[in-house]
Amino acid sequence: MARTSGWNTTAAIVTGAACALAGAALAGYLLSGRRPKKRTKIIEMMDELQKENVHIRDPERVEKLLCQLIQDGKSKLQVITDFDYTITRWAYKGTRVAASFNVLENSSLVPESKKQILDELRDTYYPIEINAKMTIEEKIPFMMEWWTKAQSAIVACNFRREDLTRAVRESNAMLRDGCDWQFHTLHEHSVPMLIFSAGIGDILEEIIKQHSQMYANMRVVSNYMDFNHDGMLVGFKGDLVHTYNKNEGALRNSDYFTTLKERRNIILMGDSMGDLRMADGVPNMQHILKIGFLNDNIEERLEKYKEAYDIVLVSDDTMDVPNAIMKKIL
Repeated sequence: MARTSGWNTTAAIVTGAACALAGAALAGYLLSGRRPKKRTKIIEMMDELQKENVHIRDPERVEKLLCQLIQDGKSKLQVITDFDYTITRWAYKGTRVAASFNVLENSSLVPESKKQILDELRDTYYPIEINAKMTIEEKIPFMMEWWTKAQSAIVACNFRREDLTRAVRESNAMLRDGCDWQFHTLHEHSVPMLIFSAGIGDILEEIIKQHSQMYANMRVVSNYMDFNHDGMLVGFKGDLVHTYNKNEGALRNSDYFTTLKERRNIILMGDSMGDLRMADGVPNMQHILKIGFLNDNIEERLEKYKEAYDIVLVSDDTMDVPNAIMKKIL
């Protein structure tokens, strides 16, 4: 009995001491004014939005947009996206990844004389495209010049239709991590995806086919090659699409939007200021969440991107943030 009594006494002393320490700690915690931070908002509960490379200028606006998109669900949703350096990566292991137009520029099928012309055009016009001090209106004539001259140089290379598969296979063109999941999931849930590209549509589609899959819910608006009956490239079809004229007004009278009249909520993804116009032609739009990928000249352009896009992703090689948002909606 004495032994039991002693054990109870010791246990009581230890328990009392522990309670006293806990009480003191709690009192100090309460006096300090600190409380456990409870995450109650969607943007707080999404770990993908807490990363250092994610910039949100107006969290309250983004929170409201996310709530509305989630509440309305997938039946009212459509996705509009750029391709080069939005769907595709900007770089891999320190090496710049080829855009759809670069796939042909870098191909062994292009003579050195034409490569030199294309390199000189890029060195001349790309700094204008990303110049943060110029307005879009000031840039447009230069973009028209660049694309027109570049397309002429490509046509002069005498490409054949079957050359495209080889050119893509030999290139380092690469989709962002998570694109395959995104394509498959949007198709599975019958959410339309419009890819608006100033690159080359034939190359764009070949890149997707070799690295993922083209699905029935995908629609591409881009610069498509024109081949003659012998399969030889003779030009490009239709009106020129460049970085700063991506306006869905060109599709206003098409069957595309007739079938999407109830899909008034948009997730827009792009990597340039010109991409912000891709949804201009959507009739009766209600809510649009703009996600921008900032890949180059980051310090110079970050503030402007934060003003224009709801969410800015800096040097991000993945689709983690868009996919996390889509998971909430779907």
